[in-house]
Amino acid sequence: MAVLSGVRVIEIAGIGPAPFCGMLLADMGAEVILVERKASKPGDPLDLAENAIVNRGKRSLALDLKDPQALKALLHLITSADALIEGMRPGVMERLGLGPEACHAINPKLVYGRMTGWGQDGPLAQAAGHDLNYIALSGALWYAGAAGTPPLAPPTLVGDIGGGALYLAMGVLAGLLSARATGRGQVVDAAIVDGSANMMNLLLSLHAAGHQPYERGQGLLDGSHWYGSYRCADGGWITIGALEPPFYQILMSRLGLGEAPEFKNPYDRQQWPSLRARLTTIFVSQPRQYWVDLLEGSDACFAPVLTPAEAMTHPHIAARGIYARHEGILQAAPAPRFSDSANAIPGKVAKRGADSAVLLREAGLSAEEIAQLLK
Repeated sequence: MAVLSGVRVIEIAGIGPAPFCGMLLADMGAEVILVERKASKPGDPLDLAENAIVNRGKRSLALDLKDPQALKALLHLITSADALIEGMRPGVMERLGLGPEACHAINPKLVYGRMTGWGQDGPLAQAAGHDLNYIALSGALWYAGAAGTPPLAPPTLVGDIGGGALYLAMGVLAGLLSARATGRGQVVDAAIVDGSANMMNLLLSLHAAGHQPYERGQGLLDGSHWYGSYRCADGGWITIGALEPPFYQILMSRLGLGEAPEFKNPYDRQQWPSLRARLTTIFVSQPRQYWVDLLEGSDACFAPVLTPAEAMTHPHIAARGIYARHEGILQAAPAPRFSDSANAIPGKVAKRGADSAVLLREAGLSAEEIAQLLK
């Protein structure tokens, strides 16, 4: 049994973080029913079809939710669901007749997860936006990139996934625990602007202690010579993160700088620019593999910067089976792992409408009604 076996989730199809949340729940064993349009919008660049890894392990029900009979069938499925997740703009689900009030009227224990960028209320609630916009406003983008360069975070990871999908998943799971204890479901308002701001609390702790000022390039994690990325002779990149003194000493020793007087005081901010320039010269003198051979596996806090395809073949990643190809698509394994429950094998990517007939039959529709809806 997987940890979420027996949990039924209805996912109203969308883009980005809500589908990713659905994948996380499916990976942990939940039955996720993906309710999507009967056909994709022509020319939609975000319709990934069989490449949509976020739809793995789900079952697909294709419906026209403007059809009263289709809406009736979906509401019947919702009566047996533990949770519903959606990523529409505020008010859209209500206009469809699928808002929290309508769903709780037929299923009081339902956990209703809502994923938006700006939240369900506030001055920007109805404005369009994407990952980059949300983390810009929340402050989470501020430290992304070197001083003097445009702030740029890894696409989707900080906002859509970190501040969005993960917080929605955590909220839904917390809601399920509460519903089991109280018999009452509730609405989970997961906004990327909220989640990405919440993720800043560790950095804000460093800021409060005086270690991470608002001036970019002046803090422990973005200005020092011993924490950052360096280019190598072959064009590859490496990272070092020797934050603590014992790890810094190991790094210096491995680089032959253990006795160099200029490197004796790693926390002297005045010396950081010149010391970073010195390390830049050292690291660019050899190819990436040279530094892998010298530093990897030590406590110098080192790792090469790899593409996902390179990462799949790295001994550590391969030993843990983190990456694999399923149906020809490179994808990462479910996470986290559990000691006493079955760890999921990535399921097949749901094909649009492939499970419609079965799901409608489970909803109690007759063969004639199913044929009419699928026409």
